[in-house]
Amino acid sequence: MRIGVSGASGHLGKAVLAGIAAHNADVEVVAISRTPGSLARGVEARSGDYDRPETLASAYAGLDRVVIIPSADLRKGVRGRQLVAAIDAAVAAGVKQIVLVSAVGTRKQEEPHIGAAYWLGEQHLIKTAPAWTIVRMSYYAEAFAQDAQMSAGMGVLTGLNESRVAYVSRDDVAAAIAGVLVGEGHDGAIYSATGPKSFTGAERAAAATAFVGKPFGFVVVTEEQLRGGLAQAGLPEDLVNAIASIQSDYATGAFDVVTGDVEYLSGRAPRTLEDVLSALSHP
Repeated sequence: MRIGVSGASGHLGKAVLAGIAAHNADVEVVAISRTPGSLARGVEARSGDYDRPETLASAYAGLDRVVIIPSADLRKGVRGRQLVAAIDAAVAAGVKQIVLVSAVGTRKQEEPHIGAAYWLGEQHLIKTAPAWTIVRMSYYAEAFAQDAQMSAGMGVLTGLNESRVAYVSRDDVAAAIAGVLVGEGHDGAIYSATGPKSFTGAERAAAATAFVGKPFGFVVVTEEQLRGGLAQAGLPEDLVNAIASIQSDYATGAFDVVTGDVEYLSGRAPRTLEDVLSALSHP
């Protein structure tokens, strides 16, 4: 069986490649990237660019399965267009099963909400792919660490209400995806890769305090205040929209989801937020 990882040069893509290798399965792996030269040796590397759909035909040729990992492009409408192009290319290339990486809580939303692209991608996949699987991921524990470091000067984490989030490590998401790619019986399934616990605002502040070594509090703000603070900090509009979208989904409970899917797919329990933060503090 030949498996493709589309978006292989990103952090998640590289982790998925490592996760597949850990299974020692009898598979051939194809790593697909805009920058195939940046990929480690040991797998077949192919050039494929979501913004140049004509490159994806050869990138996906001969694959039995492929995972499509969304790009990091936050511009309005771009990521959704990229996902549709990648799915269409995989279907046209005759890929038998397409795995799409999405986000927990995905539902019908409109641009510029960050979830709009995931909804568009999921719906297009379901309608067009011969066989499909969706792996929805919660918010990265590693991204939480970055958020805490960037907020260290103020000592405050903010939210639109007293929300809860089940942070998951990137490696656990990758291990779950790898389990789908090398396993059987996942056609038509929608999985949610989450951490083992959902954290309140106060618990997030305590975790940030332990990680950064400075006291943190948690404060509820309005979306207008959130956007104003981010803009004042010099963040570009696309990033402000993304952060506000995620915080909005926090507020509606979209990330307050704890499942056993990581362990079911990977064979190992997901790491706790504390474990991820401790590893980042003592690499």
